Amino acid sequence: MAAKKSKPTLWARIEKSVESPRWLWTFVIATAVCLLAYLLNAVIAEIQPYNWWGLTYGTLASLLMGGAGLYAVRRRMTKTALQRRFGKAQPWLQFHLYGGTLALLLTFMHSGFKLPTGVLTWWLWILTIYVTLSGILGVLLQKWIPKILASGLAMEVVYERIPELIDEIRGKCDKLIQTCADPVKDFYRKNLAIALATVQPRWIYCVDITGGIQSRVKQFDYLRRFLPADEKDKLDRLETYYRTKLEIDAHYTLQTALRWWMYTHVPLSLVLLILIVFHLFAVLYY
Repeated sequence: MAAKKSKPTLWARIEKSVESPRWLWTFVIATAVCLLAYLLNAVIAEIQPYNWWGLTYGTLASLLMGGAGLYAVRRRMTKTALQRRFGKAQPWLQFHLYGGTLALLLTFMHSGFKLPTGVLTWWLWILTIYVTLSGILGVLLQKWIPKILASGLAMEVVYERIPELIDEIRGKCDKLIQTCADPVKDFYRKNLAIALATVQPRWIYCVDITGGIQSRVKQFDYLRRFLPADEKDKLDRLETYYRTKLEIDAHYTLQTALRWWMYTHVPLSLVLLILIVFHLFAVLYY
């Protein structure tokens, strides 16, 4: 009797889902060390942002956040980085993710897990939380969106070519509809013309990328029953064009979500780094 295969543990599934288990383990160990150090420090003395313990945690958080920010520089200098042997982009990305997340923990430790009191420190606190969480969200989006697009849709679409592709589909439909009988023409005018005019993002594609398309092409089935064979063939071609247009809409919806994440994460990360510099200057000067 064959032995049953044991299900992988939760941690095993997590290790399989990440790019580098070694980086994940390093992050877990570093987090444990930080928390243990904080607990020991809390027993010895009260932790405040301005005392030795608080300043140490704040300095480490600043260094990690600055190091995480260097990934953006590395991305924009790929050719130079290869020439200067700065290493592959993957380790930089891993440090960007795990180092930035660890910086959030050290920021909380810097303040003694208390709410900030000043205006600048409030902004630093809020932006650090936002940038870290949005960075984690970005990693999930970059893993999830390509997977759902590849598994649920029949075509791949380059984002910049979407307007051109829609114009091409609309032109083919307009040419085909001129040869169709009145019932198909009326159906096209009432149900398809507006949808084919321009890109139409819909949030349902984020929830069920195939269900949104399947439910909308069902309207062809009713008309098909009343058409002669030659008109059915034309309607089938029209349905193919329409389905392609809906898949383009799905690509546009999900790829736009990924781009909007980048437009919010990157600029606010830069603002955070600038505020960290101001904060360090204020601490050292005063």
